[in-house]
Amino acid sequence: MLPLPSTSSSISKKKYDVFLSFRGEDTRKNFTDHLYEALKRSGIVTFRDDPKLEAGEEIAPELFNAIQQSWCSVIVFSETYAFSGWCLEELAEIVKQKNMGHKVFPIFYNVDPSDLRKQKEKVEEAFAKHEERYKEDRDKIQRWRNALTQVANIKGWHLNNRANFVFWFRNRSCFLILGTNQNLLEISAKLCQTYPVTHSDLVGIRESLDDLYLKINIGEDDVRIIGICGMGGISKTTLARVAYTQMSPHFEGTSFIDDIREVSNKCGLVFLQKQFLSQIFHDEFFNFFNVHEGNAIINHRLSHKKLLVVLDDVDNLQHLKCLVGRRDWFGLGSRIIITTRDEHLLRCCQVDDVFMPTTLTIGYALQLFNLKAFHGDTVPEVDFIELSYHVVNYAGGLPLALEILGSFLCGRDATQWRSAIERLKRDSNKEIFDTLRISFDGLEEREKNIFLDIACFFNGEKKDFVMKVLDGCEFFPDIGIDVLIKKSLIKVDKHKKYLRMHNLLQEMGRKIVIEKCIDEPGKRCRLWEETDIHHILTKNTATEMIEGMLIDNKRELSKMLNLSADAFSKMKNLRLLKVLCLSDCDYFNFLSNELRLLDWKGCPLRLLPSSFQPDNLVALLLPYSHVKQLWKGNRPLYKLKMMNLEGSQNLIKTPDFTTASNLEVLILEGCTKLVDVHPSIGVLKSLKLLNLRDCKNCKSLRTLPTKIGMQSLETLILSGCSSLVRFPEINGKMERLKTLDLSGCYRVENFSENLQQAKLRSNLSSLFKVFQGRRTTPVAPVLRLFSGLTSLRELKLRDCNLCEGDIPRDISGLSSLIHFDLSGNNFISIPASLNRLSKLEFLRLSNCMKLKSLPELPKSIERVSIDDCGSLEVVASPSEVCNLLDSAFIRAINCFKLAENMNALILLKKLLKAFANSRKRFDIIMPGSEIPEWFDIIMPGSGISELFSQQKSDSSIDTIKILLPIYLRKDSEWIGVACCCIFVNNGALWYDGAIHYGVSVNCGGQVIEGTHLHMDEGLRRPIMKDHVFLCYWSRDKLYPFPLEDNYSDGETDNLWTTNYLDHICDELEVSFKGSSVKVKKCAFRIVYKKDLEEIKDGGRRAATKMDAKNFQFYDGSIGEEAVAVVTS
Repeated sequence: MLPLPSTSSSISKKKYDVFLSFRGEDTRKNFTDHLYEALKRSGIVTFRDDPKLEAGEEIAPELFNAIQQSWCSVIVFSETYAFSGWCLEELAEIVKQKNMGHKVFPIFYNVDPSDLRKQKEKVEEAFAKHEERYKEDRDKIQRWRNALTQVANIKGWHLNNRANFVFWFRNRSCFLILGTNQNLLEISAKLCQTYPVTHSDLVGIRESLDDLYLKINIGEDDVRIIGICGMGGISKTTLARVAYTQMSPHFEGTSFIDDIREVSNKCGLVFLQKQFLSQIFHDEFFNFFNVHEGNAIINHRLSHKKLLVVLDDVDNLQHLKCLVGRRDWFGLGSRIIITTRDEHLLRCCQVDDVFMPTTLTIGYALQLFNLKAFHGDTVPEVDFIELSYHVVNYAGGLPLALEILGSFLCGRDATQWRSAIERLKRDSNKEIFDTLRISFDGLEEREKNIFLDIACFFNGEKKDFVMKVLDGCEFFPDIGIDVLIKKSLIKVDKHKKYLRMHNLLQEMGRKIVIEKCIDEPGKRCRLWEETDIHHILTKNTATEMIEGMLIDNKRELSKMLNLSADAFSKMKNLRLLKVLCLSDCDYFNFLSNELRLLDWKGCPLRLLPSSFQPDNLVALLLPYSHVKQLWKGNRPLYKLKMMNLEGSQNLIKTPDFTTASNLEVLILEGCTKLVDVHPSIGVLKSLKLLNLRDCKNCKSLRTLPTKIGMQSLETLILSGCSSLVRFPEINGKMERLKTLDLSGCYRVENFSENLQQAKLRSNLSSLFKVFQGRRTTPVAPVLRLFSGLTSLRELKLRDCNLCEGDIPRDISGLSSLIHFDLSGNNFISIPASLNRLSKLEFLRLSNCMKLKSLPELPKSIERVSIDDCGSLEVVASPSEVCNLLDSAFIRAINCFKLAENMNALILLKKLLKAFANSRKRFDIIMPGSEIPEWFDIIMPGSGISELFSQQKSDSSIDTIKILLPIYLRKDSEWIGVACCCIFVNNGALWYDGAIHYGVSVNCGGQVIEGTHLHMDEGLRRPIMKDHVFLCYWSRDKLYPFPLEDNYSDGETDNLWTTNYLDHICDELEVSFKGSSVKVKKCAFRIVYKKDLEEIKDGGRRAATKMDAKNFQFYDGSIGEEAVAVVTS
């Protein structure tokens, strides 16, 4: 189980906002005096010590108390600050409190922070005097030094000229203008971020508040409008309420108007205006009767006031026009916060910034659910813990759902919980459903159709594909999908490729469909549920109402589903058909002519129904079908944009493409019996991707069409078309071509001339294996052709018989190259200009048997494969190895000469030394047969091999589980875990049985995927000897959440956390899968910060050694899996 963040409400109230630390004789009568008065007038409660207290040498106890009773400290470092033992003792106490959440804001008053950090110049002089004075108390001096260094590293404010500062007061806010650049210091703005959230039911809100405050930035003297936007139930109002409560003291007037959407619908805009004014002018009565009068009064009365205004749940631009029509209606420094589900609305009123809350992480979600279901102060039984994960999973991190479901289940027994969870699978919770539906009800009809199609059929699909299909349905998706995104109903992933919908929104959409006709599925517009589809197919109850159907027999994957032709004959308005399971259909003679999408993997039909007219068809996806021919004769294909017949091994001919003028994607890969490609393929002016890979028997592909005029073509894949002799003449330009794959097309004779004729420019981004096998065309001219392609991202020249000198000396012109494959060639060295390829990430040099050395590689390298480079002796000099090993993975199988000069542990230590703070995973494979002594946990071996021989007859390991020490949760000193495995291949070729490994952490039943690596690139030679596989996973990779936040010593109020989790060890699991590769030994080591220091110093770790006696092994209820349990 993941840790649950504390929500303790027992936070004591602080006496002061600010503790002011300074050297009296330097600044008391000037800078500090002005600062203190400014803070006081700004309403910030500030502690400043009495001058009389400084008479003594020891710091007064009341100063310690004052520091402890302050939210933050402002430290004014001046020239003689370090000469005062009093100041340094204050500073040490401030740092002590800082480690417990106390905030620190340094001001460097005519001093250089580097002098403080390095303790030189006057600071060095000051410490010399202190050391003379306190000879017997070296610990005190060191404590002062550490405190000074730590605070000097904090970003602060600099005053290089004493005279050049002025305080400016406006509306209870204090501003300090520093230097000629007019840098603005606003202490009150920083204070907003120091006040803790003390409400017991607010979970996971701290980081969101910090981000929100940065956008609000009350330190700027302007009128700022900030939006908080997100789906229903994601805590927009909660965030706004907490920010409002914390910031209110810094404004002259405040107003929080709840539920504007609902209030406006019931009471009108004038009522909202009166409510707004009444909250600011408490004792006044406003009597006006139309919006225009209200606007005039708001403008007149508020234009000189610094106000904090929150407008909650706005869904109409008129709400904003009547309440915050223009910025000049408000005084300088005012802040207006708007919560809404509609991002477009915020853009229309030109907000300054938008904050978008995210769903809760699993840890915070469990904590919030615990608060509601168990009141946060009881320890759930084990049964409830497991059930809690089901509910939290269902809620998908949505705070509203967690609160509603937690409250609903509170006080009920485990049987009732199980019943409720099962019911949720069929029926949505009404309160959650009603809240989410508000956004849907505000959509136009076409937008509703788009939403429902995505909810029922396209959640997680590629955006470009979905847009094409929906455009064919005349739903105008360009604007429609943008509306759904802006209304927080769907999202696009960070790469802008896939559409995502929260699972509760998807459930809400599907429930809307079901509610149209609860009792008879055949009368619904969309069908996806197995039982409903089985009902209409077996009972023959389909109707014309059905527009979309997803057929997927998930419960019985191996069972053949019989599709009734009679049932389909009634679906005359079917737009979307997706069949994702094994199916049979005797006498299937009808498909709706309204179909826009026909997606039928493994379609059993030999020929599509003769009555089918694909006039409206946008996407025809029949991969691995039994189709011999789509249809006889010519069919209208004017709307067709995608055709995928991959792996249809019975296909003998393509259709006539004459009418397919809008076709963009054509995939015929693996159609091994294809003998006739219609010549009209050559004039598809809209075609972007043409994939004819492995169409080996296609006689018509000897030359393709004589001429091609595919001006839009971006990707052309002809690999494996061994019959291709002549590359077609290019009719016009092919300036958009980005990917060209002609591997295995070794008979092509005129490639260079016709490729030059295509007038390729620098936009070609991928060039795959231009010639492979028995090539007849010289490669060197081709390479010169490519060298100027500055946008080329991928270049594969595997097995091109490249010899020494064939690669141009200067290849730096390939400045965008990311992936470079030179495997299977005969050169001895690689040009040094490779180092100037600053974007290169993947370098493959496998089976380059004559290669002796590698030059210095660019720092961008992440993956290097040098398998079977038998002559390779040198990778790089020690100073350059770090450049190479910025990679995630280096594979050097069968590189025995290299292993003689450098072992894997040396490489790992160089990795850790250089990149432990920035890289999350390192992997190295190279020859080796022994586990280095550096590792702590070794198995089998170390006297315990007999246990493993009993579990596995061949002494191999498939899965290793290590119970991590419980103290790791609270230990901030460890940085990661290293693993070393010795494996053997038993003489088999790698491709006889690919191997992959994975690592994950199991936190009390919740599995966190750490990393996976597939090593499935075939070797040409067997692995002859043992190899070492050495890998390292960082703390962040294993635990993608802050352990310190969740397991800090102060967070002990949550009994679930302290009583349950403190007795459950987290479990690190490493698994290996592969039919031929066997792991013989495995070892682990927990890596600490001190290990890094010792690596850098060249020393050995002196402590934290855990030998075999600290571990015990047992065979529990997990079959043959090996388990190591840490008992330390």
